Amino acid sequence: MKPMLLSPTETLPPNKGWLFETKYDGFRCLLKWEDKTPKLISRTGNQLNEHFPELIQFCEQLYDEICSFLPITLDGEIVYLINNAKSVFSVVQTRGRMKNTTSIKQHARRLPVHYIGFDILRKNGESLEEHTVLKRKEILEELFKTINLPVQVDYLNRSRLQAIDYYKESSPLWSKIKNYNGEGIVAKRAISKWESGVRSSNWLKIKNWRYVTVVLTKYDKNNGYFQGSILQDDQWIPIVNFKHGLNEEEERILFTFFQSNGTKVSTNEWQLPPSICVMIACIDFDGKHLREPMFHQFQLDADPFTCTTKQMQRQLQPLPESVAFTHPDKPIWPLERIDKDDYLLYLQKASTSLLPFLSDRLLTLIRFPHGAEGESFYQKHCPDYAPDFVVTKQVEDINYIICNGMETLLWLGNQLALEFHIPFQTIHTSFPTEVVFDLDPPSVSEFSLAIEAAIRMKAIFDEFNLTSFVKTSGGKGLQVYIPLPDDTFTYAETRIFTQFVCTFLCEQEPQWFTTERLKKNRHNKLYLDYIQHDEGKTIIAPYSTRGRPEGLVATPVHWHEVTSDLKPSHFTIPAVIERFKEPDPFQMFHESKTNQPFEKILIQLKDLQA
Repeated sequence: MKPMLLSPTETLPPNKGWLFETKYDGFRCLLKWEDKTPKLISRTGNQLNEHFPELIQFCEQLYDEICSFLPITLDGEIVYLINNAKSVFSVVQTRGRMKNTTSIKQHARRLPVHYIGFDILRKNGESLEEHTVLKRKEILEELFKTINLPVQVDYLNRSRLQAIDYYKESSPLWSKIKNYNGEGIVAKRAISKWESGVRSSNWLKIKNWRYVTVVLTKYDKNNGYFQGSILQDDQWIPIVNFKHGLNEEEERILFTFFQSNGTKVSTNEWQLPPSICVMIACIDFDGKHLREPMFHQFQLDADPFTCTTKQMQRQLQPLPESVAFTHPDKPIWPLERIDKDDYLLYLQKASTSLLPFLSDRLLTLIRFPHGAEGESFYQKHCPDYAPDFVVTKQVEDINYIICNGMETLLWLGNQLALEFHIPFQTIHTSFPTEVVFDLDPPSVSEFSLAIEAAIRMKAIFDEFNLTSFVKTSGGKGLQVYIPLPDDTFTYAETRIFTQFVCTFLCEQEPQWFTTERLKKNRHNKLYLDYIQHDEGKTIIAPYSTRGRPEGLVATPVHWHEVTSDLKPSHFTIPAVIERFKEPDPFQMFHESKTNQPFEKILIQLKDLQA
């Protein structure tokens, strides 16, 4: 059996009679499940089990629940999700090329993938190929609900096997794809049936093309490819070789131009000084090259020296059309040469990790209308001029903003909300969803005290078998988190724990730590603030920037990074963007909630108080 193939098109079909789903950039493969261990079969017929052990292990753990429905065959995609609309192909591709078992297992732990099922071709050994695609999707959804698997894609859900969600109207899905920088949409005729190995007009793919302006720098007559480059640190860096999309006349014009104005560097190669710009359609950038490049149009009026890395980043990640943006060149952190557009790009890149902490929380913002060096003000109430997509929650006399998506996040960024402060509970919970310790040294020069306190706390939490996380405050301190199961422990109960830990540390090292609230009485000691963890109080969100001239970010770090080498100044906006290329230190934060032995610890502490 071979997968049914997609036909490319540039226009979405009408809604009536069609189903629409997200197109992910990953490995298409069939999941053939006949006994305890399923087989992952690629489009070319290769077995991928050894390359994606986390998928196989998850399926094996699910065997008792699914065995009564076997044999099953699913059609789907192996993906590495950074949001619900986008998969990073390079992560999946790297794993698919690996041969070393140890390296594969390390990658599986650091960068675990999902299998997104979008079709079911066999159930209980019975072929479903003659059913319509709509009927098969209904069967798939019913099966996944029965065995308690997600029927909508959720990149934060650790269930490695999920069913794709589908739409009967394309518009809301296309908006999501555009806003979250996804690869595109798949459209399937609802009454169509499965056609193995056929590229059918009943299944269509519509790409979310990004358009990048490059400068022509080389032509190779051997293969007919033109090279396009961008300016990076005063050097021209090639990022694309292309010829697709050029018609015969355009190809002839370019070749003639290279012959007339370029320098012949070998028998069949010409180089050209920066002079001609063209726009290239692509779906992404893999760190070295544009992916799936295709000539789009000449940009004869463009200045070659504007074809920079910064411009490419913005063209690859365009801002949502639904959000009005103003003054992109406005300096926000002048010392760091960061303008508003840089800040908005940071928010787009940070959204994968930032939005889960903002979601369903009453926001307290600090806005800096004139940049980080200007005056600021707190904002809780949603202004009357907020666009319709901004969700709010009325609590007493305040109509709070709830930031549940990219559009709201970027609208707030355009309003120059530089700090996002969140409470310890969501709008759906009455009790805290995490314990947070704020480690506040007297100044940044005494940051070593925060490191010492964090390390000592980690030792206590390890002794209690509690999973903990740590981040910089974006200022002079550190903040230590312990995730809790939702709506389980009251603030009074968490106070018993926080007070015990802070008091214990002060008794152990009274010369370093204090719980004294008045600064004048702290005598240059680190303040262990357990009073701040309470209903109605807030803390800076992970990955929020801070409105200070240095342009620092409240940044999650790995515990092994908490050493004497750690410095708050390491975590500037550009540095944190680089960190996004590696796994998030808070990656397992939400998953760890349900495995905390907090109740047992509380019982012990209450007994001590009795």
